[in-house]
Amino acid sequence: MTPTWGGVWPAPLTMFDAAGAVDEEATAGHFEWLISQGVDGLVIGGTSAEFVGMTDAERRRITELAVGSAAGRVPILAGTGSYGTAATIGLTEHAAAAGADGALVVLPFFQRPSRAEVLAHYRAVGSAVDLPLFVYNIPANAAAPAVSVADLGELYRDGVISGVKNTGPLVQQVNELRATVDEGFRVFYGGLAAPLEAAAGGAHGWVSGLLNVIASDAVTLWAAATDGDFASARDIWTRQLVYRQLVAAPVVPGASDLAIYRGLLRLSGRPAGYCRAPLRDLDDQGMRALEKVVACAGTDGAARTVGRPVLEGQVS
Repeated sequence: MTPTWGGVWPAPLTMFDAAGAVDEEATAGHFEWLISQGVDGLVIGGTSAEFVGMTDAERRRITELAVGSAAGRVPILAGTGSYGTAATIGLTEHAAAAGADGALVVLPFFQRPSRAEVLAHYRAVGSAVDLPLFVYNIPANAAAPAVSVADLGELYRDGVISGVKNTGPLVQQVNELRATVDEGFRVFYGGLAAPLEAAAGGAHGWVSGLLNVIASDAVTLWAAATDGDFASARDIWTRQLVYRQLVAAPVVPGASDLAIYRGLLRLSGRPAGYCRAPLRDLDDQGMRALEKVVACAGTDGAARTVGRPVLEGQVS
């Protein structure tokens, strides 16, 4: 049965320790904290979890931790995609056995499979595992082209997939999908730039790494937007705009979005873990620069004043 999911679904960070090992206690604690913020579900083992730097055993364990932490309070969508079809099936079978509620399968990466090969990949996974399957459409991080609106509709009507996390440059694809498929197909906006536009276009939910740091406000924002109260939603997004700007123009040139999220969690007093190499965390100088930008933004809508003048003092 196709799940009727929607709302705000953070893609949690994995809490690695300073030596690069998975800190299971801190990771489970982060899951618990996000759930306490009122989110509607968790997307585990995605890009923000640094799945590409993890072993298959670690990915399986993270799914188990999430299922145990959620304990049925929110659904778990487990990232199970790999380049190889057999490996993807294996990870998806494990997710189903572990109690995950669905699987998010990223586009094949590094090699360059054709459209026909990508569609066959999803059909093979869908036929092998009895678990709601979502396409993780993120062409910028994959070697394969995005699965088109038409192809997503065909896979859905054939019973292969239940929805999509659409992380691409064209937010209007949300509206196109809603116009193409019925209400059973779940459309999640997968970016951080345009949640209001996505909600207006009919997205059922929002998945993003940014939600690691703005989960509670995002829940309120999404509820307002889906209720048609876009004035309130815009007010909330204005307060949070500084965080999107920090990802678009990092205070430390070259810093990853994950390093920014971890730095923001540290500033708020939350456990943040560490990035796993080759990604690097912000150093002390970078943290001071991050703190300065956040302080200048204020907490009363002044995020609108954070722009190039503040960021010109970037450190290298």
